[in-house]
Amino acid sequence: MLRIFGLIGRYFLLMGKVFSRPEKAAIYRRRIIYEMESLGINSIGLTAIISVFIGMVITLQMSINLDSPFIPKSLIGYATRETMILEFSSAVVALILAGKVGSSIASEIGTMRITEQIDALEIMGVNSASYLILPKIVASMIFFPFLTILSILIGIVGGWLIAAVTGIMIPADYVDGLLMDFKTYSIVYTLIKMVFFAYIITSISAFFGYYARGNSLEVGTASTRAVVVSCVVVLLFDLILTQILLI
Repeated sequence: MLRIFGLIGRYFLLMGKVFSRPEKAAIYRRRIIYEMESLGINSIGLTAIISVFIGMVITLQMSINLDSPFIPKSLIGYATRETMILEFSSAVVALILAGKVGSSIASEIGTMRITEQIDALEIMGVNSASYLILPKIVASMIFFPFLTILSILIGIVGGWLIAAVTGIMIPADYVDGLLMDFKTYSIVYTLIKMVFFAYIITSISAFFGYYARGNSLEVGTASTRAVVVSCVVVLLFDLILTQILLI
C-alpha cells in the first residue's frame, strides 16, 4: 500500500514538473504537430479495423438474439448506435490505444532515460519532463476525440454493411434505428470521456518511461506496467465519469 502511495506521489510531482516552466512556444508547436502524427494519425488504421468489425459483430449478435416478431428490427440499429457512442468508441478504443500508444510512449521515454539523453537535456537547462511529455499529452487530448468520432462512424457503417451483405435484416430498418431518439449529449459525453482517457494514457505511460532504470529489459517491464496501469485507471474513470455525467 505504501508503495502505491509512493508511486502516486511521484506521479503528481512529475506532473507538476511537466506543467511548469515550459520552453518556447514555437518548439512546443512543432513537437505537438509531430506527436499528433506519431500518436494519432498512425492509430487511425487500427481504430478503423477494430471499429468496423465491432459494429458488424454487434449488429449480427443483436439480429440473432432479437429474432422475435414483437421486437422491431429498427431497435438493432438503435442498439448498435448507442453501444458505439456510449461505450465502445471511448472506453474500448481507449484500452486499445493504451496498448499501442502507451507502450510506445513508455518505451521511447524509457530508452531516452537509460541512454542518458534525459540527463543531457537537464544539464543543458531544459525542463526535460515538460519538453518530452507535455506535447504528447496535448497532442493526444486534441486528436483522440477525432479517433472517437471516426470509430463511431465506421462502427455504424460496419453494422449497415453486415446487414446488407448477409440479409439478416433490412438495411432500411437499420437506418431507421440509427435515427431513433438521438441525443446530442451522448456525443458530448463520449468526447469528454475520451479527453480524460487521453490524458490518463499519455501521462501514466510517460511516468513509467521517465522513471525507468537499468537496461533494455527494464524498459520493456516499464512499458508493460504502463499499459496495465493505464487500462485499470481508464476503467476506473470510465465508471466515475459515467456516474457523474449520465446520472
